[in-house]
Amino acid sequence: MTLLHMNAAELAQKIERELSENPALELLEERRCPMCRRRLIDPGPCPICSRPQSSSADEPIVFVSVRDDYLQDYQSQSKSINREEWPEDNLSAAIEDLPSYVLQQIALEIAPEDREIVAHILTSLDEDGLLSQSILEISRYHHVPPSRIEAVLAIIRRAEPIGVGSTSVEQALLTQLEVLAETQSVHPLAERAIREGMNHLSRRQYAELARLLVCSLSEAEATAHFIGANLNPYPARAHWGDFRQGGDSTPQVYHHPDILLYPLDGRTSSPLVIEILSSVRGTLRVNPLFKEVLQDAPENKVDKWKADIEQANLLIKCIQQRNNTIQQMMIFIATLQRAFILQGDRFLQPITRAKVAEELGVHESTISRAVSGKTVQLPNGKIIPMEQFFDRRLHIRAIIRQIVKNERETLTDTQIAASLAKQGHRIARRTVAKYRSMEGILPAHLRRNLTKPA
Repeated sequence: MTLLHMNAAELAQKIERELSENPALELLEERRCPMCRRRLIDPGPCPICSRPQSSSADEPIVFVSVRDDYLQDYQSQSKSINREEWPEDNLSAAIEDLPSYVLQQIALEIAPEDREIVAHILTSLDEDGLLSQSILEISRYHHVPPSRIEAVLAIIRRAEPIGVGSTSVEQALLTQLEVLAETQSVHPLAERAIREGMNHLSRRQYAELARLLVCSLSEAEATAHFIGANLNPYPARAHWGDFRQGGDSTPQVYHHPDILLYPLDGRTSSPLVIEILSSVRGTLRVNPLFKEVLQDAPENKVDKWKADIEQANLLIKCIQQRNNTIQQMMIFIATLQRAFILQGDRFLQPITRAKVAEELGVHESTISRAVSGKTVQLPNGKIIPMEQFFDRRLHIRAIIRQIVKNERETLTDTQIAASLAKQGHRIARRTVAKYRSMEGILPAHLRRNLTKPA
């Protein structure tokens, strides 16, 4: 699981360190396919593992590559690709930190005199996205009444991830429930369960929860299931994983992907190729000479040398398991998200890590580790974090961009929300305003002024 959490660069460092510390581990300077173990003479991927297994365009081709220079090889292979086929609106390679992401959404709603308060709050979030300081402490620091801090927090809590800046888990859940109720029906007992029965919910004490809510056991279980499926007690973890304050907040820009995605022969109608880049140049194995000398090892060295061999074997097996897990996950993702990969943001299918874990029969934490820190290069050459495949907001933002781009008359946020609803996307007007702000699109009255003749 530790190796699964690492990206290709981190795994390469781990292997290098093990090679320097463990005499039983050896790296042969030869090229073998990491999947079928065949020795490779010519540069490029394994001709066996990279061969299509079927003629279906829906079934991707996946293999682990031993490319020494992926960029040069990729570019030479994709010279025939018509770049006009690829959309220009694919994702940026940069990642925003949580405070900047929230601030981008609420900037237009914050009065100039409250900007320092907002900055104070956003830099006081804990790893879960909850407020680590009390409202009273913040009000004393800025010499303003607590009601003013509460008003600012009310705006922040409705930014995405919903509930960020809450003072407690209960408040985060109630905020999410309130926002959810604006676009769909919610369980009638959910609010009471959160307000009065959090202790029972967290411990899965459904019989006690049923007595507290004066309902049947099945109703209590259904309430708990609704809360667990739709709400997140830790807002920051929903999108940022192990978000931490106080670290390096410089947005990351990716230059070397862990995985390449491209059509087999450069045409969008062809099967997708999933090429997982190997972390080592060569073949890892247990040194056979080390095994031989173990028989004549000094008595005080036997246990240490046996442990070295076991550690080397374990590392090799864990790398193979890591590759297998990433292969299975990428096959599922590439099949589901084929339209997004080839055509852009608007075609992203909303999916959760839990759903992928269920489909593959593994624990959700396994998928979280497999996704964390990994990057993917799309057919148009852009490198994106793998987390973006799970961004439930991206396709909505892309549709809003398209609606505004094609508008004949300047549309208000309410009209954009109505247009989205016709396309099957029910979101609140204020959510439209946040997404529009994130895309750098001006409000309707300002866009209208820009289009007026001078």
